[in-house]
Amino acid sequence: MRDEFVGRLRSVLEDVVDDPDVLDSHRNDHATFCTAGAPRALVRPASTAEVQEVLRVASEFRVPVVTQGARTGLSGAANAIDGCLLLSTSRMSRILEVSVEDQVAVVQPGVVNASLSRAVLDKGLFYPPDPSSWEMSTIGGNIATNAGGLCCVKYGVTSDFVRGLEVVLASGEVVRTGRRAAKGVAGYDLTRLIVGSEGTLGVVTEATLALQPAPEAALTAAATFLTIEDGIAAAAAVMASGLRPSLLEFLDQPTLRAIQAYRDMGLPENVGSMLLAQSDRGSRAAEDVARIAAICTEHGAVDVAEASDAEESRMLLEARRLVNSALEPLGVTLIDDVSVPRSQLVTLLRGIAEISAKYGVLICCPGHVGDGNMHPTVVFDRDDAAAEARALEAFGAVMELGLRLGGTITGEHGIGTLKARWLETELGPVGLELHRRIKAAFDPLNLLNPGKVLL
Repeated sequence: MRDEFVGRLRSVLEDVVDDPDVLDSHRNDHATFCTAGAPRALVRPASTAEVQEVLRVASEFRVPVVTQGARTGLSGAANAIDGCLLLSTSRMSRILEVSVEDQVAVVQPGVVNASLSRAVLDKGLFYPPDPSSWEMSTIGGNIATNAGGLCCVKYGVTSDFVRGLEVVLASGEVVRTGRRAAKGVAGYDLTRLIVGSEGTLGVVTEATLALQPAPEAALTAAATFLTIEDGIAAAAAVMASGLRPSLLEFLDQPTLRAIQAYRDMGLPENVGSMLLAQSDRGSRAAEDVARIAAICTEHGAVDVAEASDAEESRMLLEARRLVNSALEPLGVTLIDDVSVPRSQLVTLLRGIAEISAKYGVLICCPGHVGDGNMHPTVVFDRDDAAAEARALEAFGAVMELGLRLGGTITGEHGIGTLKARWLETELGPVGLELHRRIKAAFDPLNLLNPGKVLL
């Protein structure tokens, strides 16, 4: 059966791989603690028509299909399952159009986020969604997980910029959702349904994305506080002031200590939190930064720095960019992405500190404080089985805390397999059943990324 299936694939597509070593190298995304199975084959179609042919063959042989982009995800959504076909969008990497008049870009799913951002910037335009992996992650993957990023506080997430999609269903049929126009309310919003569906409803083969005029150079302010409470209060005051920073980031004390140990940033040991804010309003950026600095001082900041140019802004943001590198030497990182109302952030952070103490694991909590999307990161020694078990319990406890505070188990990373067992808790039984019915309507044979999102 295996030879027959692979043979059929090769009859419709040139780029078909069944070499075990190559398949093994494509089994995982970047998530930890998410199992990955042994795939049957890997295909790299270059067009919508080739995706159609691949899915028709997979449906005929009842072979599950896992679509992959750059595999930078953090939830296991792109992980292989036993006997599956891996469908890579890496060859579908063309920017088909950039329209200055309509302020849209039409792209294939394999286009890297940063490549698109640079291409449209050359035309004076701006594609805002900027996940931390933007130099590697693809637009298709960003759409699959409804990716966020540092600038979400002002501009929103991926779904806010997807006007329309071309999608191949498991049957091989093609559906076009949404529209190129800026407005349109005809029918159900299938575009928003597919964005964030993690490859469980169809394979995105083309996306029409909204663009904005490129902002002017941004300036940054950085402030340190003795306590978490002061830092959060300052962030809340910034958001309540009428200002809309293009970036508002928070670093807690465990994260700051890790950064200082990794690279001397001159951070005193008693610093309890840091706030980083940015304005991209051009000629008004300096005024915005000064107002933000004043608000931080009013709320107990012990040190405030204001950038006067782009280079100083880059230096002030260095601490935020160092987070992942600073945590890596400390052990395995299990990254969460709970999101809560801003009014609940202090309670969330206090609760995380209690969970850290209860389970005896280090939990660092940087995050996008402006929109309440935090990244509690459990750090532990993987060679210590007891520590690993405590880390997993702590991870679950953080998600339960986020839900109790009126939040969500994921603000931008998605469900995948990492968080699937907590989804019913958030959605409730009726909501979960509606999800299952929608899945069945799109994919009645349950061939597209089965076992992901919905258990």
